[in-house]
Amino acid sequence: MSDPTAPAPPAREVRSPLSDGEWHRMHPLTPLLRGGLSLLVVIGIIVANLRERLVALFIPEFSEEGEVPGDPVDYVLSNNLVLIAGLVVLGGLVVLTVIFWVSWRFHTFRITGDDVEVRTGVFFRTHRRAPLDRVQGVNLTRPLVARLFGMAKLEVIGAGLDSNVKLEYLSTSNSETIRADILRLASGRQLSEAAVTGDAVDAGSRVHQAANLVSAGITGIIEGEDIEAAEVESVVHIPAGRLAASRVLSTSTLGLLAFLAVVIVGAVIGEPWVLFAFVPALLGFGAYWVRSFVRSLRYSIAPTSGGVRITFGLFTTVSEILPPGRVHAVEVRQSLMWRPFGWWSIAVNRISGRAMTDAGTDQLTSVLPVGTRADVEKVVRLLLPALPEDQLALVFEQGILGPAPGDPYATTPRRARVFRPLSWRRNGFFLTPDALFLRRGFIWRALGVFPLARMQSIRISQGPIDRALRVANLTANVVSGTVTTTVGVVDRDDALRAFEDAAHGIVAASADDRSHRWAR
Repeated sequence: MSDPTAPAPPAREVRSPLSDGEWHRMHPLTPLLRGGLSLLVVIGIIVANLRERLVALFIPEFSEEGEVPGDPVDYVLSNNLVLIAGLVVLGGLVVLTVIFWVSWRFHTFRITGDDVEVRTGVFFRTHRRAPLDRVQGVNLTRPLVARLFGMAKLEVIGAGLDSNVKLEYLSTSNSETIRADILRLASGRQLSEAAVTGDAVDAGSRVHQAANLVSAGITGIIEGEDIEAAEVESVVHIPAGRLAASRVLSTSTLGLLAFLAVVIVGAVIGEPWVLFAFVPALLGFGAYWVRSFVRSLRYSIAPTSGGVRITFGLFTTVSEILPPGRVHAVEVRQSLMWRPFGWWSIAVNRISGRAMTDAGTDQLTSVLPVGTRADVEKVVRLLLPALPEDQLALVFEQGILGPAPGDPYATTPRRARVFRPLSWRRNGFFLTPDALFLRRGFIWRALGVFPLARMQSIRISQGPIDRALRVANLTANVVSGTVTTTVGVVDRDDALRAFEDAAHGIVAASADDRSHRWAR
């Protein structure tokens, strides 16, 4: 007989209808959104050919003649080809509709207890699979047009180059539910096979729901509604003024000012044509500033049951979740122009499943565009939860702002300071049983933190001058990214001791690590 006072077993979480292990199709509007660029090109060609006709139609005072020479509409009307032209247009629409329908029919996905799979293609079939125990994160992206229709796309990040699996497009509610299922399955938590099904609706109700969906999408864009308002509130809030100032006070601005100085000197010495070279450069820098500013708006970062959730973007909203143990390196940076304001940024090395040349890769490495000391401490605690509190306290005092009295870092010895004339006090490393800290930079400060459980190996290298001065370069081998993984010109004996200690520490930390199945 069971004990009535015994605690009840935890309720098993229910698997959603689209995560039941069966093959499902994407949203019916997927072909339209995926082929949106092609449609825009076609519309652009049509507008370019009919620009005179459009001008005459909407602004008749700018048209001196009733007919525009070479206008295709006039040609159709003058040759009595209206019926044929209408049939051609209708046939084109029918063919386009059939292509979209066939593409949708052959674009399917399924989520089992082990994998996320996607099949595409009609004549040339493609089958992509992402094992759940290798999932590095799940991103939910809502481009502007997709948001109007209440749709989003999921990108399951795999552990390899070009290994991501994309589910595009699904309704926003289904995307959020599926992402939660994928993260729960990846954590090792089993889900119940009972599916939650909705009530049947008639055609009129579907039309009404579709209208409400579009209305909600427009309202969300205007009011800036967050797709995960029910989630934990962000631990960091970045004012728009600070974000805009940080984009202007960036290294790119220094490059632009240096280029402007060269242009002015060239114009003064008798080459005024170089002034024209500054215009495209200014436009390019302006576009970069605006793009980076817009991408960083509506930034938020918060802990969730599946990992750290990072959301950013004004027009195209990206919400990514980093499961535990997927951050291989963390670097806190501060440029010279940010120092008076006490601002820092944070970047990470993580497996993105994309090539380094992909334009979206750099966006996924920045987890804090600009923040104060309090912001940095909060984000570091989220990204490195396994780091003991006493080591986190050393991150700022000794690592970022240091050196301070009692500095534990091994730095550049006196005999080699000529190679680090300004930063020899800061140039060094510090090894603990949990992580390797690499500190560098006097003008541009940086501190890299490398959890030993994520490190693949550690390397020491020397050149002929290094051997003569008995110094060495220490490198943490982790997944590639924007974080600097090497500190140079440190004492050779200190580097050798760190090499031996880190080799044993990596083995011990990897053996104790259970973050790949964090629910067990």
